Amino acid sequence: MKQSHLLGALGACAITFCSMSAHAALIGVLPATLGGTDYQAYYDDQLDISWTANANINGINNWDNQVAWVASLDIDGVTGWHLPSMDVNGDGVIVNCSSTLTSQAACKDNEYGHLFNYGAGIVFGSGITTSSPGPFSNIQFDKYWSGTESGPASAWRLGFNGGQQLASLKGLNGFAWAVRTGNVSTVPVPAAVWLFGSGLIGLIGVARRKKA
Repeated sequence: MKQSHLLGALGACAITFCSMSAHAALIGVLPATLGGTDYQAYYDDQLDISWTANANINGINNWDNQVAWVASLDIDGVTGWHLPSMDVNGDGVIVNCSSTLTSQAACKDNEYGHLFNYGAGIVFGSGITTSSPGPFSNIQFDKYWSGTESGPASAWRLGFNGGQQLASLKGLNGFAWAVRTGNVSTVPVPAAVWLFGSGLIGLIGVARRKKA
């Protein structure tokens, strides 16, 4: 990740979509320009993951191809992206977040379900949908693949037009939304970037001494 983007994210990490709680927010990170608000991702402080601002970077494809794509995704040097989990604790149970009997805490086990029903907040019904996209762009009507498999040949999906979640054959086409664990604004700048910056500063110093 570029140093300028890291500094911009830390210095101007604006809260752009909030619930009633001051501690529930989607926080803009990875600005494309230094100090800008053209964020390339949003940190979800309820789930402690970062969602790409563009919900349709790779278009529609089958599950295997979407998994391969997200594993190779690089946004300004930030890698480690993956498809959202619909079974975070790995117990094999897919929580139905649309049920009024399901608590918000329990819904956190389903990252797609939580985003659709709660957004980054704690109030049911304040979530992210195709008609209420919040700070995100390009949220599609068709279903999105998760990284949660339901068997060797199928995986779970969720539709952001109505919140429908179901297991589908991996060969079917669906969209993919990339997420990364934690707040990507805190990802260390790669050593190569620091070395390049140090070398550039040294060259500038040498040029100034010669001019003097």
